[in-house]
Amino acid sequence: MDATGATTSSADGGGSNSKASAKKNSRKPKYSRFTQQELPACKPVLTPGLVVEIVDRYDDSCVPPNYSNNKLKFIQDADTNKSCIRILPVPKLMKKPIYIYYQLDNYYQNHRRYVKSRSDKQLRSKSAANDISDCTPEDKTKDGPIIPCGLVAWSLFNDTYGFSLDSKTIQVNKHDIAWKSDKDHKFGDDVYPKNFQSQGLIGGAKLNSSLPLSKQEDLMVWMRTAALPTFRKLYGRIDEDLPANKKIQVLIQNNYNTYSFGGKKKLVLSTTSWIGGKNDFLGIAYIVVGGLCLFLAVFFILLYVIKPRPLGDPSYLSWNRTPSGQTN
Repeated sequence: MDATGATTSSADGGGSNSKASAKKNSRKPKYSRFTQQELPACKPVLTPGLVVEIVDRYDDSCVPPNYSNNKLKFIQDADTNKSCIRILPVPKLMKKPIYIYYQLDNYYQNHRRYVKSRSDKQLRSKSAANDISDCTPEDKTKDGPIIPCGLVAWSLFNDTYGFSLDSKTIQVNKHDIAWKSDKDHKFGDDVYPKNFQSQGLIGGAKLNSSLPLSKQEDLMVWMRTAALPTFRKLYGRIDEDLPANKKIQVLIQNNYNTYSFGGKKKLVLSTTSWIGGKNDFLGIAYIVVGGLCLFLAVFFILLYVIKPRPLGDPSYLSWNRTPSGQTN
């Protein structure tokens, strides 16, 4: 009994010492809600601002089937019905304001002859009505100078859009679509259209002769010429939300001639975020430039490793040479 008891006591003592030693050497931190990151916390999940965009090309679809092989005849015939109805589904909730753009492709507003065919002095002041030297061939008629003169104004975009949702008309706000600097400084409030689109070949939209140019914002937007052959210009603004999965009915007057030069016309509805609308150009540009820089960096590193350039001898520098031409 004694032997057994002594043995048991010894074993228990050894186990206690082992546990105490393991606990002493453990690196496990003392448990607390702070060390285990169990305290209540706010964990925001950031989501990028979403730009919803609807793009609809309508120049081909708005030509009647009997004119499908002769679209130019359709657009030039004043007696043909240019009305066209398009149905646009709304993929996601579009919160106001919703911007309406028209997009033209293969239209070179940056052509030198075209972009110079205007008179900025005439646009600014009534006293410069006869400043039409740069506006040929749209400079004057038999009744006097054309105001505004030039090919840029003459080719003013004239397609129109009307919107409805669930048989209810959606109002389009066309105020404040032009730059404030254009309204205040580039288009005069004493300059009124005169002899514009009055005879000969009609290029585009007509202007309200009772309104000064400073009030005709469609013209201001058009006169700010684009640098690239594919561009968008602001048509108006919708100041109400468009619910998701609804269908918008658009009544289009397909008046503008892009068929003679193979151009395309698109209607664009877009929301914006704090950095503007949807545009892939900057992202593509950054990737291209970054990739080019990486390629050049690797190229010059390999060039230096494979064929290092020998260091120059500083004794040949001009300030290390004596007047006699000998080195120091």
